[in-house]
Parts: sequence; structure tokens; C-alpha cells
Amino acid sequence: MSEPAAPAFPAGATEVAVVGGGVIGLAVAWRAATAGHRVTLFDPAPDRAASRVAGGMLAPVTEAWPGEEDVLVLGEESLRRWPAFAEELSSCGHDPGLSTSGTVVAAFDRADAETLHTLAGYLHELGREATYVPARRLRRSEPGFAGSITGGLVVPGDLAVDTRRLLAALRAAAGSRGVVEVAEEVGAVEPGVVRTSRGEHRADAIVVAAGAWSRSLLPDVGAHVRPLKGEVLRLRSRRTTLPPPTSTVRAMVEGEPVYLVPRADGESGDGDLVVGATQYEAGFDTAVTARGVRRLLDAAERVFPGIAEYEVVETAAGLRAGSADNLPLLGEVADGVYAATGHHRGGLLLAPVTADAVAAWLAGAAPPPGVAAAHPDRVKERV
Repeated sequence: MSEPAAPAFPAGATEVAVVGGGVIGLAVAWRAATAGHRVTLFDPAPDRAASRVAGGMLAPVTEAWPGEEDVLVLGEESLRRWPAFAEELSSCGHDPGLSTSGTVVAAFDRADAETLHTLAGYLHELGREATYVPARRLRRSEPGFAGSITGGLVVPGDLAVDTRRLLAALRAAAGSRGVVEVAEEVGAVEPGVVRTSRGEHRADAIVVAAGAWSRSLLPDVGAHVRPLKGEVLRLRSRRTTLPPPTSTVRAMVEGEPVYLVPRADGESGDGDLVVGATQYEAGFDTAVTARGVRRLLDAAERVFPGIAEYEVVETAAGLRAGSADNLPLLGEVADGVYAATGHHRGGLLLAPVTADAVAAWLAGAAPPPGVAAAHPDRVKERV
């Protein structure tokens, strides 16, 4: 990050330490610095952040399921904040690549269709927009769908974002606000002190946003966070193939989830497609496995057969920070120490509401609607 001009901090500005340089940590650091705080961000390896290899879906409705109403409420609150969040980044000269093309959720067989009908009924009860349509209608909008697709949900309100453009935009915007990045491993956090491999750093407020690595930094509640491995592929269409779908495509293939997210920045005018959805317990292993690649390609090809002739340009794996109830941990866990972790599949989606929540805590104000349900106190008795 280039050296920014030193901002003029107000008298008595709070020293804020943010642990973690993924999308949550960067968004928090940017918001805190914008509010006038002196911010130091600690991360020895920001490229390991799960957000770097995420699909980029901002889709609380299509992620919804009965029993997770608090997750849906928080996700929709953050989704409402996304357009302004993206516009503010763009106004700083850094376009995060927000897409408003919506989501299509395709069903591969009758069992998958029944699952989507259940989801559609649940969403209608909550007053959300999601319409189940027959296969022929899906193919009118996306001709590349396989003939075996039986139908699907059309969800016009979902968004998507280019993850790498977003991370670059946040890092540049944070730097322009005076955020200092420190490439040191954080070994422990306690009120007023961040202990790293090179010594102690004092701070008035500390935000732990280290994703799956937050586990060892949050006494009493850290055991509620666990790494969940996910693999993704980046494919590229060629001159002789069908272009990628125009909307984000999620699908159930005999119960196996898969997503296909188009990217507009392919080389030589070709279209890129991010394919993902593997998720399993593997500790902190980030190796891409043959099994994972095979599962993704098989499921994706059965939904969108044309990808069989696409070029494979990248394989990668990341570690989501999972939680037992799929809600993140958001709130104060010790005097001046805040948790902002455990976002599971929703790190990108929940970045705006999480950053706004931290800004509110630092200002002594109430956090956004839906954040209270994610307070870490809810898990203390389970640990």
C-alpha cells in the first residue's frame, strides 16, 4: 500500500487495533479511520483470508432457511447497506465491482425442486421475493442451462461483488485514511494490549476480525469459532464456448450445492466464472484436493454443460470462520476488546453492517438493527 498523506486526527482520537486483514478487518479499519480514529491493522499474511477466494455472493435470501431468522435479518440489514458502501468506495476512486443482476437457484431433480419449493414457501411467509419458475423460463434467460434442470427460484434482490476488486478497494481506501498495516503475527489479545511476535502494541480499542484464526484470541467464546474449508475454481470461457451465465447461479445437484458467479474481468474479452461450494471440516488445511475439484466440476457441468470446454485458470482453498448457529460473533468480549468474527459464508455480505457496528461501539452509540442477536454472550454458556 502506498504511503498516504498523514491525516489530521482530532484531539483525543482513539487508538484502534484491528486484528485480521480480510474483508471484515479492512472494512472495520476503513470505517474506524474515516470516523477519525488512529487505526493499526495487524495481519502477517492477508492473502490467506477466506474472502480472497470467496465467490462474492451477497445473497441473504437464497442462503435463508427455517430456524435461522436472526441470520436472515442481519444479512438483509447488511444487504441494504451495500449499495451505499460500494458507492462510497467508488467515490474514493476504487470500484469494488458490485453486480445487481440477481440470483437464479436451479434444481437438478425433483428432490432438489421440492427443497426449493420449501424455501420459496418459507420466504413468502416472511414477505421476501422469490419466485419458483419452470425450466423453460430459466433457459430463456440463461440458454446454457442443462436440459435436465427441472426449474428454479428467481431472486432479483440479491447482489454480488468481485472479491478481489473489493479487497483492493478497501485496502486503498483504508490507506488513504491513514490506516497502518503491520505484518506481525498476533499471539494474544487482552484489554489495551495486542501481543505480537515482535512485542506489545497499546490500543484503546481492539477488534478481533481474524476469521478462523480468531479462535485462539478470544477467551471464553473463541471455541465457538472453527475453520471450515472451502475450495473454489476460476474458469474462463473461450471463443468457441458459450459465455458464462449473466446472473449468479446457485444450484442443488442431487443435494450437493454449487454456485457459479460470473466475473466481468476475463482476459482478452473472455468471461471468467468462479465455481465453488465445497465445505467440510479439515482443520487449517488449505490444500486444494483432487476430490474437491472433481466435485465442483461435476456439479457445475451438470448444471451448465458448456463449462466442460472452459479453461481452468485457478484453483484455491480458503477457511471460513464457522459458528454453530451460523451467526457471527459481534460485540464486546472484554473491556475495549470486540469480536467481529464467525461470519461463516457471510463475510462479504456482512462487511458493511459489521463495520458500521464497530464504528457505533467506538462512538458509544447503538449498533445497527439485527446486531444485538449476534452478541458473543449468547455462546458463553455453550463453551
